[in-house]
Amino acid sequence: MSALTILLIVIVAFLAGMEGILDEFQFHQPLVACTLIGLVSGHPQEGIILGGSLQMIALGWANIGAAVAPDAALASVASAILMVIALDGGATDTVAAINTSIAVAVPLSVAGLFLTMICRTIAIPMVHAMDAAASKADFRGIEVWQVLAICLQGVRIAIPAAALCFIPAESVTAVLNSMPAWLSGGMAVGGGMVAAVGYAMVINMMATKETWPFFVLGFVLAALSELTLIALGAIGISLALIYLGLKELATAGGGAAGSGDPLGDILNDYE
Repeated sequence: MSALTILLIVIVAFLAGMEGILDEFQFHQPLVACTLIGLVSGHPQEGIILGGSLQMIALGWANIGAAVAPDAALASVASAILMVIALDGGATDTVAAINTSIAVAVPLSVAGLFLTMICRTIAIPMVHAMDAAASKADFRGIEVWQVLAICLQGVRIAIPAAALCFIPAESVTAVLNSMPAWLSGGMAVGGGMVAAVGYAMVINMMATKETWPFFVLGFVLAALSELTLIALGAIGISLALIYLGLKELATAGGGAAGSGDPLGDILNDYE
């Protein structure tokens, strides 16, 4: 791995760490982070495949109350780096390299919570410094401490990413090539099950009697082999726009205090 590639990977990791807090450009999402690392390392196709698989797992990750979700940024960056090292080292089985990266993503995401705890502990005196600056009406000081706190989150991912880049490719490749078929196959099955669990968590959170028909319709359309992903995306956007339009129509017709079902509210207005 060249010095330029390592530098670009560290930059992507830094941005992913910051976006884990900012949530503005979504660099911390697996699909974005893995794709960018695959792009700068010369493996864009593998990066997209890995990111898409990890994104299915991370769909159900959310901070609820005091419960902190696994670290999607560290999981995405670290697993993508390991995949790139394996591919650059001459891994004979690309699918096995991707599946292994998926398998290690979940433990890495849990380990990332420890780094998150350290950063938030360090951020406590930064908050007090911002309070002191605010008491003096020092807006410049508040901005400086704000930027430093955000950069701390980026360094939280950038340092482990830089350390992983110096792992010998031969070591990772040797581990992958020495894995028996039953273990690599088990990782593939386990990765698929984890992805299904992540998607099920999302369905459990958003499932209502109004949204179930859209899910069933999408499930049926996805089974049609003639429809491409672009066609399915266009259908999904169209259904979403139709639903939002009906919701606005129900609200304009006085159905804002209804059941929350735009179709039902419209029908009630005409009864």
